[in-house]
Amino acid sequence: MFSTIRPALVMFGALSLLCGVLYPAAVTGIGRAAFAHQADGSLLDAGGRTLGSSLIGQPFSSPRYFWGRPSATAPMANNAAGSSGSNQGPTNPALLDAVKARVDALKQLDPGNRAPVPVDLVTASASGVDPEISIAAAEYQAARVAAARKLPEAQVRALIAARRKEPALGFLGEPRVNVLALNLALDGQAPRMR
Repeated sequence: MFSTIRPALVMFGALSLLCGVLYPAAVTGIGRAAFAHQADGSLLDAGGRTLGSSLIGQPFSSPRYFWGRPSATAPMANNAAGSSGSNQGPTNPALLDAVKARVDALKQLDPGNRAPVPVDLVTASASGVDPEISIAAAEYQAARVAAARKLPEAQVRALIAARRKEPALGFLGEPRVNVLALNLALDGQAPRMR
């Protein structure tokens, strides 16, 4: 009987060592060597302290800051541990009501802005923790942020343009801006990638 079980146990041990120890160690080592910033969580530092990750949305509510996409995470907004979408389809009345309420709230907080509200300011992303917004969403907020900070609007728009990220490989996705990096730039803190 042992002669039948022995090959299975040897194979189990070998595959456990290969797949459970050697492969993860090799991938981790290569990741840390080739992509240290990403392997450490894409953290942004300023003034000697970590302010957040460029991969996870941060909640901003002050008019002095750019706001990111609404978060679908629970129990609190932008909770990476609870990352998930709302699973509400485009014809779901609850989603339509939530979008309408968000549009109304944005218009109430910025009554002088007559531009159409960009869709990414009123709909949550699939992950619920999207760290970036479209250029249109940033420009929609530029006048409000400039007025709240008593800055020329052109200066705020220049910050948006300076932090603009182009589509991956030139065609995958849309131009966008990282909300945390943009808000840190507004505060005059040049974030350092750690």
